[in-house]
Amino acid sequence: MANEMTSLQFQKALKADGLFAGKVDGEPSAALDRAIDARFDREALAGRLADGWQGWPPLRRKLAVEQAIIRDAGIEVGKVDGLIGPQTRFARESFQAFDQTGKPLVIPGRDETPAQPVPASGPATRWPRQSEVPAFYGAMEQNQAMLRLPYEMRLSWEPQTRITRFSCHEKVHDAFLRVFQKTLAEYGEMRIQELRLDLFGGCLNKRLMKGGTQMSMHSWGIAVDLDPERNALRMTHREAAFARPEYEPFWRIVEGEGLVSLGRARDFDWMHFQAARL
Repeated sequence: MANEMTSLQFQKALKADGLFAGKVDGEPSAALDRAIDARFDREALAGRLADGWQGWPPLRRKLAVEQAIIRDAGIEVGKVDGLIGPQTRFARESFQAFDQTGKPLVIPGRDETPAQPVPASGPATRWPRQSEVPAFYGAMEQNQAMLRLPYEMRLSWEPQTRITRFSCHEKVHDAFLRVFQKTLAEYGEMRIQELRLDLFGGCLNKRLMKGGTQMSMHSWGIAVDLDPERNALRMTHREAAFARPEYEPFWRIVEGEGLVSLGRARDFDWMHFQAARL
């Protein structure tokens, strides 16, 4: 898998932890497997793993250790849950940059909030600028409402798991619901599945922006990610699936609620739309 931590990187990190006593040669070994298990147990004892860790299979345990190592390098990884979501994908990429250059990956302009003309009227005026989000929405992770979806979705990192609802801020609930209702009316459920508009990549998630230093709009539950694998953070319109013509009706629906697509506005993070102006 792209950007996956190598055996050599595991060996170096686990030797620094005092858990790996073997030769640092980049070769898989039983000693390395035992060190990974020992690090996993350490994370569990410290209470730093997501719920349900007792039943995780070996590959998920190994990924959780990888997430913990990346976290300890000072890179935002989100929950240590052993799952491949958009945050872990970017964290892996950032860790590889850190391993090669000594600096984590930073997305140019990620923290900028350039001035844009404020429309005199229209749906966008209901949402604050990113800099005004704390005042408008309140504390992070608070004032949430459960949005019941008009069609079933799948978790992007675990497609066999289907969801019928997710948590979002109460102030954006109705606008987000209308987006999915209108998407269903526009495409129908079968076409939605073909276009992978049913692959849910997350909403509420308190964390830093990927590639930035400010808090993500997900921290307030005012942003939604869809199909992150084919619309990764650094993909431009040349690569991102959501930049194709067949998604134009979907973006018209999103923008009809005044919501902002980072792909359409800045040509990165095409998976993402939010209830905050840039």
